[in-house]
Amino acid sequence: QEKRGLRELRVLENLKNTIFETNEHVLPKCEQAMHDNLNEAVKRLQAANDKIHRLQEREHEERKLQVDKLMAREEKRVAHWEELMKEQQNKQAEVDEEHRKAVERLKEQYSEMEKELAKYVSF
Repeated sequence: QEKRGLRELRVLENLKNTIFETNEHVLPKCEQAMHDNLNEAVKRLQAANDKIHRLQEREHEERKLQVDKLMAREEKRVAHWEELMKEQQNKQAEVDEEHRKAVERLKEQYSEMEKELAKYVSF
């Protein structure tokens, strides 16, 4: 019985020593390692966030530039279209005027021809 009690006492003493060693040395080392690793992870995450933020800003600026270019091209196209339509209206007015004059000349010409024909018919 006594041997058994001594064995249990030794087991408990070993367990106490193991717990003490763990509390005094292992846990602080683990906590420090965890703290160091967490700090490093936080630094890396912050660096990654900064990079992503810069990338997003760059993409936003590029998109804005593209939109500005598209708007400028659209404005040029609209201005060109309006100029083209104005030219077409002017050409149409010229053609209409030429046509009106040609019709007027033909009316005069046919009128003269009718007068000439009327002279010959009356003989």
